[in-house]
Amino acid sequence: MCDKSYLQLNKFQRKISMPLKVLLFKNNIAKKQLEGKYDVEIAFLEGPITRIFSYKNKNVKKIAWIHNDISQVFGKGIKSKLKRILDNKIYSKYDKLIFVSKDNMQKFNEIYPDINVDKQVIYNYIDKEKVLRKAENGQDIEFDENVINFVTVTRLVEQKAIDRLIKVHKKLIDNGYYHKIYVIGDGPEREKLENLVKANDIDETFLLLGKKENPYPYIKNATYFCLLSKFEGYGMVIEEAKILNKPIIITDTAAREALVNYKNSKILNNTEEGIYNGLKKAIETKLQESETEVYDNENIIEELKSIL
Repeated sequence: MCDKSYLQLNKFQRKISMPLKVLLFKNNIAKKQLEGKYDVEIAFLEGPITRIFSYKNKNVKKIAWIHNDISQVFGKGIKSKLKRILDNKIYSKYDKLIFVSKDNMQKFNEIYPDINVDKQVIYNYIDKEKVLRKAENGQDIEFDENVINFVTVTRLVEQKAIDRLIKVHKKLIDNGYYHKIYVIGDGPEREKLENLVKANDIDETFLLLGKKENPYPYIKNATYFCLLSKFEGYGMVIEEAKILNKPIIITDTAAREALVNYKNSKILNNTEEGIYNGLKKAIETKLQESETEVYDNENIIEELKSIL
């Protein structure tokens, strides 16, 4: 659809021209790229790709994957209301809807109670051996073992609330709770977040590391892994942190399903105060690493086979 990455597009292209192209020409785009080529078409992310793949094709099985809290992902304004009206028709054109958590499916049914498409929950698949193998590699930046090190791996978007985490970190530092936070990932909020870090004079303790092809050594060697988002779908990175036996701290989102029976974890109130109190306690009383996580993917593979 375009010859540049998302980050290389200007604001007009991101906000106006690309959304209009999808809205007005989605059928043409789909037919050009897809028609007559495949038996199954999977729209693997909510939003534009789900709209494009919804074009009429009677000979193809159509599956849409929902990875997020659909009640939150498009915001609350007039634009989000229009998207919900449009997507009510879009999702009805699919043969099957797959959700990555029970919470996501429940929220979807609340937003779209009239969609009678077959629905199913399938948790995200993780290659355990790959995670363990790549975690043995080195890091570009070594951690100070005498300091509490928090690591999060996330896209730099509003949903992930890194700006809120910066505020909490600053408050903890000012109140004498010394620690470091490492953020791995990139996205449209990066420049804004870099400016916020500089404005708060926390360059030495809050580090935006950007995208890493291999984040696993950072997760493995951290004191804690955190995912402190406003809302979540399920959180594959939580499963990866579990495989690496990390103490895990999250906010109260749908990601809580990933921590059922995982003892070495904390779920915090999804507010600035809740995160402050939770991280303060984590700094004061270090959690111990858990026993080796028994992670079995076979049931997920069988579920994927069955829908195809």
